[in-house]
Amino acid sequence: MGDVQGSPGGSTLLEMISELEKTGYTGQFAVSQESKLRCLSCDTEVAPEGIEPESILRVEGASDPDDMAAVAAITCPNCSTKGTVVLKYGPEAAPEDAYVLSAFGPGPTT
Repeated sequence: MGDVQGSPGGSTLLEMISELEKTGYTGQFAVSQESKLRCLSCDTEVAPEGIEPESILRVEGASDPDDMAAVAAITCPNCSTKGTVVLKYGPEAAPEDAYVLSAFGPGPTT
């Protein structure tokens, strides 16, 4: 796995996504109810264990657990689209998001 970083300089989620887009991660991914990653470019679903994130950036709200999120920069193994997926972590995380983050390896949840 690539780098795991906290939000640089208090960056917001949108600022982090914008920075990743500038480096070519313009596609988007979503987490399915089956805890798979779905590429929104080619509509392929893949198990998170089959994807190596290039980086994971995290953002934490000052006092609000709802603001605990991670942005993973990933590449679709089917169509090679580079994009991002936003995953909640911590007490407010959906089980699907928590599963994907744990499949990516040590990161914002550790």
